[in-house]
Amino acid sequence: MGLPEIDSAVFFGSITMVTWGIWVVLGNAASESIDPRTAAAISYLVAGPLALGYVLVSDASLAITAKGGLLAGVAGLFTGIGLISMYVGLSGGSTTVVSTLGAMYFVVAALIGMAILGDEITIVRFAGITFAIIGVVLVSQ
Repeated sequence: MGLPEIDSAVFFGSITMVTWGIWVVLGNAASESIDPRTAAAISYLVAGPLALGYVLVSDASLAITAKGGLLAGVAGLFTGIGLISMYVGLSGGSTTVVSTLGAMYFVVAALIGMAILGDEITIVRFAGITFAIIGVVLVSQ
């Protein structure tokens, strides 16, 4: 009997979940040891070359369109703002509250998807978002 095949979205989503969870805990420790803005910058100084190295050793296309480059750059801008706010938040608040609120980014993305991108609005999605918000309220108490 072989191992069951795992959907790549579940596999990589699980890696993301675990590594980002570890990142928040280590980021909290770093922001208590040094200025949180400096800790955020160091994190990106390590992450940037790692991402670039992965592109270079993988079969990723190096073709960049104006639209794709602009969108990726703006996404990076928001990523940087989120990273800095996470570290600054961790330096003055609870890891549980800051990380839980930060992890709610999917609610923002879902709402944008439904309001602007035309994703279907269903009772199940509405319930999921509602339960996520209730979960954040409960965790942050």
